[in-house]
Amino acid sequence: MSRRRTLGTKKKVALLVSAAAVAGGGAFVMASTSNAASPQTAAESTVCQGLATALGNNQRFIEGQRSAPDAQSAARIANREAVIAQIKVQQEASGCAVGESAQDSQAAAGQPSQAASASAPATQAPPAGNAASGQQVCNGSTVTLSGEAGAPAASSNQFPAGTKLKVTNLDNNKSTTVEVTSVSGSCALLNNAAFEQVREPGKFLIRRALIEKVG
Repeated sequence: MSRRRTLGTKKKVALLVSAAAVAGGGAFVMASTSNAASPQTAAESTVCQGLATALGNNQRFIEGQRSAPDAQSAARIANREAVIAQIKVQQEASGCAVGESAQDSQAAAGQPSQAASASAPATQAPPAGNAASGQQVCNGSTVTLSGEAGAPAASSNQFPAGTKLKVTNLDNNKSTTVEVTSVSGSCALLNNAAFEQVREPGKFLIRRALIEKVG
C-alpha cells in the first residue's frame, strides 16, 4: 500500500515538473518576443541621426546628378549608390531604421524643414564660396560622413574642388584640414578617413562644428 502511494506521488511530481517546464518555456518565448528591440529612429539616437544625414546627403547628390546630368554623372551616381548601400549596412549594425534619410527625420529630430533646408544654400552659397582664407563659414552646420573611402577629403555644395576647409569638432577639440574634391548635398561633408580624425567614439554626427576656409 505504501509503495503504491509512493509511486502515485512520484507520478504527480513528474507531471507538475513537466507542466512547469512547458509553462516556463512558453513564458520564455513570450518574454523573448516582447523584449525584441525595435530599430531606433534618427530622432531617438545621435548615431542614427548621423547615418540618416549621410544617407540623405548622398540621395540629394544623386537627385542633382539626375536632374542635370553630364558625361560623368553615371559614374558618380554608381559610386554614391554603393556608398548608400554601405550606410544601410551601418544603420543595421547600429540598430537604426535601415533606409531612413535626413529628409524622413528632420521634423521629428527638430531640424529645419526640407523646404527651409533647400532654400538656405541659395542665400548662404555666395558668402561661403567667396569667403576669405581663415574665415569661419557654414555657421550652424552639422557635419557627418559621406561613407566614401580614400584619403581624407571633403565634398561640398558651396565650395569648388581644390578649396581647403578646416573642420573642428568643438565637443572634443579635434580638427582636420581637408581639400574639397567633389560635390555633395551639404556645406561640408567629410569622407570616412577625415571623419575618423575628428569624430567622437560611436557617433556619426558632429553637432557643434567650426568650419573655416583656409585655402
